[in-house]
Amino acid sequence: MTVAADSTPQPLPRATVLRGLLGALLLAEGERLPVGRLLELVWAGQADRIGRGAVHTGMSRLRTWLGRFGDETVVLESDAQGYRLATRPDAVDLGRFRALAADNALAAALALRRGPVLAGLERVNREDPMVTAVEGVVRTAALSLARSSLAAGEPRSALPALTALVEEHPFDEPVHAALLRLLAADGRAAEALRRFQALRRRLSEELGIEPGEQVQSVFLALLAHGGEGVQPGPGRSHVPSQLPRDLTDFTGRDHHVRLVLDTLADGRVPVITGMGGIGKTALAVHTAHRAAADYPDGRLYADLRGADPSPADPARVLAAFLRALGAAAREIPDSLDERSALYRTLLTGRRILVLLDNAADEQQLRPLLPGTPAHPARSSTGRSIPGHAPTGSSPTVPTARTAVLVTSRAALTALPGTRLVDLGELDTAHAQTLLHRILDDHRVAAEPVAAARIAELCGGIPLAVRIAGARLAARPRWTLARLAGLLRDERRRLDELTAGDLAVRAGFAVGHARLPEPVRRTFRLLGLLDAPDFAPWAAAAVADIPVAEAERHLEELIDAQLLQITGTEPHLRYRFHDLVRLYAREHAEASDDPTERSEALERAFGAWLWLAERAAEQIPGPCFAPIHGPAPRHPLPPTLTATLLDDPMAWFDAEQPALNASARQAAAQHMVPAAWDLAACQEKYCDVRGLYDDWRTTNLTVLQACRAAGDHRGAAVLTRGLIEVTTWTTPTDGTQTMVALHGRAHHLLRLFEQVREPRGSADALVLAAWSLAAQGREQEALDTAHRALDLATAHDHPGGRARAHQVIAVAHSESDLDRTIEHLTETLRLARQIGNTRFEATAIQFLGAAHGRAGRPERGLELLTHSLAMARSLQDSYAEAFSLLYLAAIHTATGDTRARPTAEAALAIARRFDMGHHLAQALGILGELDLTAGDHTSAIAHLEESVLVWRARGWRSFLATALRTLGRAYQAAGLPESAARVLDEARELTAGSGDPLAHEG
Repeated sequence: MTVAADSTPQPLPRATVLRGLLGALLLAEGERLPVGRLLELVWAGQADRIGRGAVHTGMSRLRTWLGRFGDETVVLESDAQGYRLATRPDAVDLGRFRALAADNALAAALALRRGPVLAGLERVNREDPMVTAVEGVVRTAALSLARSSLAAGEPRSALPALTALVEEHPFDEPVHAALLRLLAADGRAAEALRRFQALRRRLSEELGIEPGEQVQSVFLALLAHGGEGVQPGPGRSHVPSQLPRDLTDFTGRDHHVRLVLDTLADGRVPVITGMGGIGKTALAVHTAHRAAADYPDGRLYADLRGADPSPADPARVLAAFLRALGAAAREIPDSLDERSALYRTLLTGRRILVLLDNAADEQQLRPLLPGTPAHPARSSTGRSIPGHAPTGSSPTVPTARTAVLVTSRAALTALPGTRLVDLGELDTAHAQTLLHRILDDHRVAAEPVAAARIAELCGGIPLAVRIAGARLAARPRWTLARLAGLLRDERRRLDELTAGDLAVRAGFAVGHARLPEPVRRTFRLLGLLDAPDFAPWAAAAVADIPVAEAERHLEELIDAQLLQITGTEPHLRYRFHDLVRLYAREHAEASDDPTERSEALERAFGAWLWLAERAAEQIPGPCFAPIHGPAPRHPLPPTLTATLLDDPMAWFDAEQPALNASARQAAAQHMVPAAWDLAACQEKYCDVRGLYDDWRTTNLTVLQACRAAGDHRGAAVLTRGLIEVTTWTTPTDGTQTMVALHGRAHHLLRLFEQVREPRGSADALVLAAWSLAAQGREQEALDTAHRALDLATAHDHPGGRARAHQVIAVAHSESDLDRTIEHLTETLRLARQIGNTRFEATAIQFLGAAHGRAGRPERGLELLTHSLAMARSLQDSYAEAFSLLYLAAIHTATGDTRARPTAEAALAIARRFDMGHHLAQALGILGELDLTAGDHTSAIAHLEESVLVWRARGWRSFLATALRTLGRAYQAAGLPESAARVLDEARELTAGSGDPLAHEG
């Protein structure tokens, strides 16, 4: 990447991250990129450890860097959906490249290229469709240039572009083949042969395969041109060649191709399995063509599907095979056994490959298998030959006899000598490449984002991608964005994935037609669920059948390739492919009345809720009052319930995505009581696991449904959770968080008073007391906290009592540490009494911090070390960061060298999870350490960021402390005016609503 202004080269941003962000925005070509997408693009492999704040910070710095050029045509824009870089099309060489390529000025277009996209940026995700799309456009342009140069008799003009691509893509065989042709046409046949030999060695040593048909054909032509022609073998009568035509746009599946070829070479039978439309036949035909040279006596093919629902009769298939092998019609016996015996006789001693496509079961296949298994083909070195004999050595005659290759929806594990080759979906990059190869490259290159969306909506099913490509090819005036928009509508998606005699539905219908009606019913009703996966008990609930029967139905759906299995025993889970789910829903809408569909969803949500509220009781999260609604539960058998909830955290780990999806779906279906109860049951789990985004977005979504339905109890419960998660873990929204908390808490108080829930009112008062304590309004905080304590005591809410004592302790912390410790000791006693280990760890943390501030560092260290161990055992990142912070504070006060690494560990957690409070504290500790070490520049950087965060948090005492430390750093750095300014602000602090959570609905 380079930047020039008025043709003068400019230095790029020094930070690699800024160069990555700039490159991503340029590649997007004016499309808006969400923050999450930028994280995955620029911090590939590390996105889960980098907070979203890093993107905002980087974009702010990038905006400053761009501003230095004063170019009003280059504008970095941002909104809630993400960031985009607006430029003139000719301001970026990628835009100029596309324009030149569209005008067929390919040589000029390729001259703009300096190397791989974003070369030198190690963290950038090079598998991202945006990156691969540009590389694909360059590749296509280079190949087109090679073809046109050969046709014009000017091969030399394309050699630089092809040579560069070959070096960058050492395994891209079409590019190698094009380069070999150019070299040969330019009179450099010897160099072409050397390059072929180098490619062959590389493929053999690194991938264990031989060059493909394209490169081999160029090599043979080179040999023939050099007088070393290849002589064909002797002819043979009745050499069948029945393989269907290979797909010229066959894409991906490199691993599966090698697996099939290796299995054939080992003398075993590859059985390619997978759902309808997944590409079983395409893979089988492609690999059969790759292996064809090893079977010179013929290639037989049969489609065993037959007429649904009946599979093809093996006797009729054998009759066709026998005729192809030279048997006269009068020589073909009548019985199946006799035909099979004659078939095996004619195969004896012949090297033939038999492709049996769409096999139904083992019974259909057995008569079609040869009498003896194939023997491994070996080279003169003893190594298995996966495709062709090695070039440059004397090929030995393969000892392989007849080999068999099978495709089937069923696993067919009862056949001897088989090896399953299970096909899954294509990843998005390969699906997009397939679309590239089906369509005119220019159309895909012009709309890379829409192309990626089409590939995504096709769910990685090659048949679906092929149909989408065919529809676009038949409609040259359509944009890709138009088809992407049509596919986005779930109710029409299967209708849109139809072209000519191709239809995604047809692939699913084969397996569905052979199912008994009870299994079809389970299939239909399961398709109603939005949950990404589910356990057998959920299937039992939705179908209203015993779990054992549900498990049998699930296995039949697995066998029919209408369902996929995930996990391992004893935690098996099941999932639909997105398109199969839509197919199941179509059948449900056609066969089941709305009442039955609604009751099925109600049973499923009721079963999840039955287990979730019991699991939540055992999760050590916030000590809020458990408040539930009237949604119907679907009880499970007691023994099963006990087994499932033996480890409640593990149960939530498995079920949380399904719970999340179910809460949202229940809200969309106007089953509001179930929706808010499902959302609320997840809050403690999300808190412990640090799933703050899930917690926040799900609560917001369901809260809107509660407000629309007038469900005030649900609105109160979800608002309480939202206040908790947004107060402690969310970056600032422009308000002072702890100040805004006061208004939010009083709104919550009104909600709970409206539904006459005094325990909820106690929780709201505790939140209000936290806000007052943060603002330095000690007496008001104490009064409010004591009101909360009285309510919690009067209404048997021990968790509320514990939280009230905790905030009373915090309110006293600036003036009376003895009373702080007294109330924290009571907090700890209550936490242990109610068995909440998470809150117990919190109480121990606060006690440790208080003892440290009271001049008892040994006791403080003892308590904080204990709380750190508890936090880590709970995998609780928030509590872990808290303990680390106060350990670092004590280490700093005592001059312990562990201070810096401990503070840095806390900082890393705070940045990753957007914990504003912890972030500000960690920065303050590091700034103080820098100041002590005499590193004034680093101290000022840490402390200025700490002050910035504390301003957003709105916590007066912490902000005042940070300002005083920053003032000392300014003084030490010789900046007296800056020091005076911040120290004056600190003295003033010590002397002295467009809020969505306060919305009444």
